[in-house]
Amino acid sequence: MPYLQLDVNEHYPTDVKKQLATRMAETYARMMSVDIRRISVAIRELGEGGVWRIPEAGSEPTPVALMMLDIRQGRPAELRMELAKALCAHCIEILGLREDRLNVEFTQHSGDEMYHPALGGFSPEWSPGEH
Repeated sequence: MPYLQLDVNEHYPTDVKKQLATRMAETYARMMSVDIRRISVAIRELGEGGVWRIPEAGSEPTPVALMMLDIRQGRPAELRMELAKALCAHCIEILGLREDRLNVEFTQHSGDEMYHPALGGFSPEWSPGEH
């Protein structure tokens, strides 16, 4: 934890996915004051027709991308919005995703819901003074 997941309809070369994962992890670590070794990034290529959204009532579904961010509980809404914008910018720049077809959702967890054997067990608690 944090676990950053991006569901997409396309397939991308490994080096492109590696570049995106690196940028996302670096941005997350910097903005959220987190040890980069705790961050996992998944780019899930669901294939054509894998993720849809209806852009307007009565219209046909449109292919989209969805980013799910499982993060530490208690991060201020303003910081989460800044993070979402920054991570979306990476997806737009590196994968060519469209901003109007990209959503971000957050799931927040306490430190004792994030276990890292290589880093000594549960994640340390985040305090509001961090950032």
